[in-house]
Amino acid sequence: MTRDDVTALILAAKLKKKLSWSQLAEVVGFSKEWSTAALLGQMTLTEAQAKAVGEVLELPEDAVALLQVVPYKGSLPTSVPTDPLIYRFYELINVYGTTFKELIHEEFGDGIMSAIDFKMDLKREPNDAGDRVSITMSGKFLPYKTY
Repeated sequence: MTRDDVTALILAAKLKKKLSWSQLAEVVGFSKEWSTAALLGQMTLTEAQAKAVGEVLELPEDAVALLQVVPYKGSLPTSVPTDPLIYRFYELINVYGTTFKELIHEEFGDGIMSAIDFKMDLKREPNDAGDRVSITMSGKFLPYKTY
């Protein structure tokens, strides 16, 4: 069994049991954003978290064990995503990436925003013209070392 197989089992069990990512996050004990990433194969669960998820989703022992292994990060099958929703994020970075870079460097100096020491919050924003997706990302600033 591979980690991709575990992800497929999780998705099938989630659908069969009619569970939401928020409900599964309650089982994991972390945010819906982090827990969803973990259950999709991008984070490592503790033994207790993996066993709790395994119990709720009725996963086999080898799947529970794989949830505790540090994953190979990066889940997109192609360098340019083809899924329309994911492509819009790619497009967003193509259009605004240099703006993010310039503004972060101007505010913080030469460095990067961490995707390791990172949190995200996704929520619905009601709007008369059509509900909006609000995503807040917060990553620790990591300055480049100077010698």
